[in-house]
Amino acid sequence: MVTYDKTLLELVQFDESDVPGLIDLSASVGWDYDEYEIGTIMSSGKIFGHKNSEGEIVSSAAIVPYDTSLASIGMVIVNGEYRGLGLGKEATQTCINSVSSDISIMLIATEDGKHLYEKMGFITVDQVHKFMCDNYTANKHLTNRGVNIENINEREINKIINLDKTAFGDKRHNFLKHRINQSEQCLVVKDNKGNIIGFGISILGPINLIIGPIVAPDTQTAALILDRLAFGHQGKLRIDVPSGNETFMLSLVQSGFTKVSNPPIMMLNSTKMPTRNNKLFGIAAQIFG
Repeated sequence: MVTYDKTLLELVQFDESDVPGLIDLSASVGWDYDEYEIGTIMSSGKIFGHKNSEGEIVSSAAIVPYDTSLASIGMVIVNGEYRGLGLGKEATQTCINSVSSDISIMLIATEDGKHLYEKMGFITVDQVHKFMCDNYTANKHLTNRGVNIENINEREINKIINLDKTAFGDKRHNFLKHRINQSEQCLVVKDNKGNIIGFGISILGPINLIIGPIVAPDTQTAALILDRLAFGHQGKLRIDVPSGNETFMLSLVQSGFTKVSNPPIMMLNSTKMPTRNNKLFGIAAQIFG
C-alpha cells in the first residue's frame, strides 16, 4: 500500500487554471464534471482542495453561497490513492469556514460521505430522488391547458429569479444568471394573460442532459416543461426530484425514467429544509441543493 505524507499536500482555492485538473479528479471517481459546470461553480462560489508536490489535484470541495441565508456544498472528491488522510473533511471544513456562521449550509451526501458529514455536525433533514433515462417516451396525454411555453428572453430573467426564490428557499441571482448562460435550453411558462408562472432549464453534460431546475404551479405543467426540455434529445437524461412530488415521479417512470438512488439532504446550522412553496419539481444539480 502506498502512503503519502500529508505535510507535502497544499490546501488551496482553485482558479480557472485548475479546471483541467479538477476534470481529471472528477473522472477518477466516475463523475462527469466538465469545464462548463466547473465554470458555473467557480463563477457562483469557490472550490477548495489539495495539490500534491507535483501540483496534481488530489481533493476538492465546493461551496456556492446564495443571496440571503443559505449556501450549498458539493463536489467533495478525494483521489482514491489519497483517502484516509482527512482531505475531504479538511476541504469541506474550509468551505464551511468561508461563509458566516449564521448561514445554513445544505449538502446532498453520498452514502460514503454521510458518516463524515454527521461527525462534522450535519443532520439529515430530507432526501432527493435521482432519476435516469436512456430512452425518453413522451406522455401522449399531456395537454397545454391554456399555458404557453417559450424560450426565455433577457428581460424575463428577474421574474425567473423571483419564482426560483420562493420555490427553492433563497434567492439565487448570481447562480441562475450563470446557469442560464450555460444552459442548453431555458424555457418559461406563461398563462393566458402572459404572466410567467414557471420555468425549466436543461444542461448538456458529457454524459447526460441534466434537467432542472423545474419550477411550476402544478404537476401537469412540470411534466410539460420536462417534455419540452427532453424532446428530440438522443442520449441519457437525468433529473433529481425533491420529496413530495410523487405524482410527478410516477409520470417520470411512465416516460422511461428509473429511480436509481435517493441520497440524503443534510443541513448544518439548521434543523430543517429551507421554506419552500411546493413548486420545485426538479433541482438544478445536487451540488446546488
